[in-house]
Amino acid sequence: MRRILLATAFLAASGAAAGAGNTVSIPLDEVRVITFTKPVSTLYVGNPVIADVTIIDNRHAFLQGKSFGSTNLVALDASGRQIANRHVVVAGGGAGMVTLQRGASQTTYTCASSRCESTPQPGDGKDSFDAAQDQVAKHQSLLSTAAGTQ
Repeated sequence: MRRILLATAFLAASGAAAGAGNTVSIPLDEVRVITFTKPVSTLYVGNPVIADVTIIDNRHAFLQGKSFGSTNLVALDASGRQIANRHVVVAGGGAGMVTLQRGASQTTYTCASSRCESTPQPGDGKDSFDAAQDQVAKHQSLLSTAAGTQ
């Protein structure tokens, strides 16, 4: 009886480890290189709103987190046989991010050293997105002005 329990525990642990290795976690707006053990000819993302994939070569691809959520990534070989089916989880970046909650409104900041910059995330108020868009427009305007004077 003890052998059966040990064997069952070992198989359960092996299955959990295999399942964990089959999940790719990626922060929002970041890219990871994923590697396949066999040559891949086709890659498909279950929900391209959550993640996007770009083939680098037949064994590597870029995976980008586009919005919060989970989906899957299926890889096929040249014969159409499935090589991989990985679970993809896109979550918020953790290090250096702070979310300020004011009543029903929230604003997200990315902090480095002694300075924090507004970094709009899903769930942030409209003002955060407008402020970020204004900042990008000003930056582009300065670049255009600098390019015109050279």
